[in-house]
Amino acid sequence: MDITKTAGAEASVDESRRSRQSFGRTVRAYVALMKPRVLELLLVTTVPVMILAQGGFPDVWLVIATVIGGTASAGSAAAFNMYLDRDIDAHMQRTVNRPLVTGEVSPRGALIFAWSLAVFSTVWLWVTTNWLAATLSAAAIFFYVVIYTMILKRRTEQNIVWGGIAGCFPVLIGWTAVTGALAWPPVILFALVFLWTPPHYWPLSMKYKDQYEGVDVPMLGATREGSQVGLQVILYAWATVVCSLLLIPVAGMGLVYTVSAVVFGGWFIYESHVLYNRAVRGTEPRPMRVFHASITYLTLLFVAIAVDPLLPF
Repeated sequence: MDITKTAGAEASVDESRRSRQSFGRTVRAYVALMKPRVLELLLVTTVPVMILAQGGFPDVWLVIATVIGGTASAGSAAAFNMYLDRDIDAHMQRTVNRPLVTGEVSPRGALIFAWSLAVFSTVWLWVTTNWLAATLSAAAIFFYVVIYTMILKRRTEQNIVWGGIAGCFPVLIGWTAVTGALAWPPVILFALVFLWTPPHYWPLSMKYKDQYEGVDVPMLGATREGSQVGLQVILYAWATVVCSLLLIPVAGMGLVYTVSAVVFGGWFIYESHVLYNRAVRGTEPRPMRVFHASITYLTLLFVAIAVDPLLPF
């Protein structure tokens, strides 16, 4: 046996394996720039609204095209956000593993990636859906990057209230991709997501209060006492549920949605009251219970939106 040749072959195999692993890490790093967990919310709010707009299941290609464009659009906004916030991400425990902090992606690479996704998503939606959906997608990117990340986030404790508007655009995009126009049902759902965002995010900022204070980002959950935050969460949770009920007469929603809006909404409100009561008593408020409950609530509500038009009652 030629030991030299064997060793050389093994070295070649090891180098090839390392190359594949390096490529895989790079791909995962760029995917991480898109904030995959946020993209899940995109799917939850976009596809059901398309079903509602159609009054049944729309053309499969249209759904796929809209999801691809919406994913690229949301991913672009997230990548811009990570590029602009890389200085504070490096000092927060929950964000220290983001790819721009670890060095897996360079700032230049992230910026090119973000712009590429922004251009692609706008052109893609214009070609595969219509100009209105594409324009709304571009507006969502602008709002999240410029209005929220660059202007509001580091200046006001109400940042997430107005910055959260960017997360409301998928319902408009989904509706207009099907109909080519806006109407009252997506406007109500836009308002619903707008009202849902603060009671969803403020508990998270309560959990990471010390980290937000350490980087001087004035999230309301970090700047106010727990009882004050809890009261705000209650008010917004009630407003969210009331807004969800408006869809029943406006969009002619049936039994499935009606029951879901009342039951799941009641549970969301209950959890917000628990947070407040614990904060007032001076016990651990457990804000992440409300954070996770808010995600489950919105998911189940939009599942009901998707199912309701497909049923005869």
